[in-house]
Amino acid sequence: MAEVEAMQLKEEGNRHFQLQDYKAATKSYSQALKLTKDKALLATLYRNRAACGLKTESYVQAASDASRAIDINSSDIKALYRRCQALEHLGKLDQAFKDVQRCATLEPRNQNFQETLRRLNTSIQEKLRVQFSTDSRVQKMFEILLDENSEGDKLEKAANNLIVLGREEAGAEMIFQNNGVGLLLQLVDTKRPELVLAAVRTLSGMCSGHRARATVILHAVRIDRICGLMAVENEEMSLAVCNLLQAIIDSLSGEDKREHRGKEEALVLDTKKDLKQITSHLLDMLVSKKVSGQGRDQALNLLNKNVPRKDLAIHDNSRTIYVVDNGLRKILKVVGQVPDLPSCLPLTDNTRMLASILISKLYDDLRCDPERDHFCKICEEYITGKFDPQDMDKNVIAIQTVSGILQGPFDLGNQLLGLKGMMEMMVALCGSDRDVDQLVAVEALIHASTKLSRATFIITNGVSLLKEIYKTTKNEKIKIRTLVGLCKLGSAGGTDYALRQFAEGSTEKLAKQCRKWLCNASIDTRTRRWAAEGLAYLTLDADVKDDFVQDIPALQAMFELAKASTSDKTVLYSVATTLVNCTNSYDVKEVIPELVQLAKFSKQHVPEEHPKDKKDFIDMRVKRLLKAGVTSALACMVKADSAILTDQTKELLARVFLALCDNPKDRGTIVAQGGGKALIPLALEGTNVGKVKAAHALAKIAAVSNPDIAFPGERVYEVVRPLVSLLDTQRDGLQNYEALLGLTNLSGRSDKLRQKIFKERALPDIENYMFENHDQLRQAATECMCNMVVNKEVQERFLADGNDRLKLIVLLCGEDDDKLQNAAAGALAMLTAAHKKLCLKMTQVTTQWLEILQRLCLHDRLSVQHRGLVIAYNLLAADAELAEKLVESELLEILTVVGKQEPDEKKAEVVQTARECLIKCMDYGFIKPVS
Repeated sequence: MAEVEAMQLKEEGNRHFQLQDYKAATKSYSQALKLTKDKALLATLYRNRAACGLKTESYVQAASDASRAIDINSSDIKALYRRCQALEHLGKLDQAFKDVQRCATLEPRNQNFQETLRRLNTSIQEKLRVQFSTDSRVQKMFEILLDENSEGDKLEKAANNLIVLGREEAGAEMIFQNNGVGLLLQLVDTKRPELVLAAVRTLSGMCSGHRARATVILHAVRIDRICGLMAVENEEMSLAVCNLLQAIIDSLSGEDKREHRGKEEALVLDTKKDLKQITSHLLDMLVSKKVSGQGRDQALNLLNKNVPRKDLAIHDNSRTIYVVDNGLRKILKVVGQVPDLPSCLPLTDNTRMLASILISKLYDDLRCDPERDHFCKICEEYITGKFDPQDMDKNVIAIQTVSGILQGPFDLGNQLLGLKGMMEMMVALCGSDRDVDQLVAVEALIHASTKLSRATFIITNGVSLLKEIYKTTKNEKIKIRTLVGLCKLGSAGGTDYALRQFAEGSTEKLAKQCRKWLCNASIDTRTRRWAAEGLAYLTLDADVKDDFVQDIPALQAMFELAKASTSDKTVLYSVATTLVNCTNSYDVKEVIPELVQLAKFSKQHVPEEHPKDKKDFIDMRVKRLLKAGVTSALACMVKADSAILTDQTKELLARVFLALCDNPKDRGTIVAQGGGKALIPLALEGTNVGKVKAAHALAKIAAVSNPDIAFPGERVYEVVRPLVSLLDTQRDGLQNYEALLGLTNLSGRSDKLRQKIFKERALPDIENYMFENHDQLRQAATECMCNMVVNKEVQERFLADGNDRLKLIVLLCGEDDDKLQNAAAGALAMLTAAHKKLCLKMTQVTTQWLEILQRLCLHDRLSVQHRGLVIAYNLLAADAELAEKLVESELLEILTVVGKQEPDEKKAEVVQTARECLIKCMDYGFIKPVS
């Protein structure tokens, strides 16, 4: 009875549905569902009720009813389609798409299903586009970042995404257009370090390479606010703000080197006023007590990097003149800071050295004597203004200022030492009871005794002073500094064995004390740095350096000091100098025997070489340094991103690397400890000598190492330019040779690398060395060309008319040197395989081509013979007429003799290639097989 009633209610519901009374229909279907258990009827009732839900826009109910019908019958096409419609209205497009896809599979010819399928696909694509568009992403990120209740993970992810987005041009523009600068300033206002950091880094990305945006951001954020953020104690924050300011300066001064088109190109902004304002605020930061030591360092770094001219060929040095007039006194104030005095500004271990470097760079950037005289006058007035018989602190500051200048432009410092009463003041401070006075005076004496010719006054007067202080003081800091002063005066004769300032064994005693202090971890880093500086002078003595490299704990203590140079980078130069001395990688003047005889005859002093400066001892020292882990220390030093890593220091590091790479057996160790990667920046930036030395060291590594391991990832492409720079007639033969070996190794790795070598215009240089009289150079260049001819652009140069490139290769195949023949034959084999035109061209470039080819095919060396046979096959395959010419020559007889040999393991390739040549002749019908 219940089933019959359920059927009646279903029919009643259908009638209501037809009359568009969907509520009544839904009621009838719902009553019927309570009465029946028949599955087919249940499916129909749910499906019909879903249709009512669609009509009444009850989409959740419709989707639910359709799902129940599908649970009973998974192929219920009407239920599937109705659920698809409901889900589409609910915005669940991907689920709706799956349902209609199933419908279309069940009824492929149903146009309605196909149309819905297309429509949903379009809607999904549009939804994805909107969902992932930068606009909505930016909005979403700011919502998360500005919501105080956001979870930590979400917050971090949003901050990182914003930074990445700011680095992309499209993303940066989108942030900018959507009031991004205002929202980023809101993040800065939260004062939460992680959010402020994210905002600063995003702004950096937005400023990079876009002058108009950088200008707007500078004015919106305001320079005083930016400097305020940089002044904080937090090192990470200070560095991030420094990067932001650098990005703004680069964009405003046109240093970003990016191409601009469209609206950006049309904007002509006068940025001089903004740049001057930035410089002015940075100079104010130097003398402000509110600025942290980190902030002061970053301000000095920015001034060092952006004020002096990068190229002295540029005439305009107005930025330097502005800083000298408006900021030199402020810089001198930083240089003259004495950490032990109560009036001292907040400093780091690097601050004074950075200020000295800035003074040096400014002085070097001056163009004429009047400008230098003005500079000197400001310094003199500042220092003499500090002299005060009543106030010892002021006198100490005056001497400290001179000491700082001596670390910068030495000539200027030397001039200031000559000021009336200066040396007397230094002597008086040496005899003072206060530790701080002695400390400053001793440091000034050390810096004053830099050059032998200028150190005569110090040597005559200073040694007794320093010895007296050394004996009487109980302060370790002063003791170590006086010792360094004695070290410096003791090494005034340089590497000259005959010019020893002190008695035999004295320098060894001084060095032993320095090593002892170096290993003493309880002494503060700044004081241990002085011990390293002492060794930098003493290791000019061969006995000292030999003892030092045998003292592994002292070596490793020095390396650790260099690696930990994040806090005190001033140690870099001392460590680099010590290593240059230990490896004897300084320049040595060539001794001409005739001149030595002449000097002896005229009773002139002749420099003597120490027995321990001979090659065997140097090699032993290099081995010990490598064993102690010198490479990883050097790699850490190269990474120091600071003005203290000067071009001179980079040159010293490059010299050490070159000395370490001398023995091919050691190069694997150097690569394993990160030496390959560390050399790249040294080869690209620094002094000319330093760049050449680093490039030569790179060439030595590239010649024998697997480039994928030595220079992982994209770094390998950076190696090409330094190597190409060595292909120069001004470089010596060894540098040319090893650069060619390195390029040969690189060009054998991938076509992308061959393309890079081609783009660096190395091909003409490689070709020049193929003409060299020197056998090894010619062979290395030909081997490099053998790898390069695989590249299509190189092949096109051989195809071009009016050049003798192919002729040179063919003639080199006829040389007597096996290795040279092997390389030339390899190049010719690849060229003739690539282009039929080159096969024909080969026969026209020289009349000796056939004789050379026959000699290759009969060569004793199997690799050369194989390459010759490949060339023969390429010529036979290229053209029937040419093939006939070859068959008529003695080449057929050679091919027959080689082809008839029994192929053993070594000769298999040769015999097989000869047989392929004979088969090719048979194909043409020139010869017939013997039955």
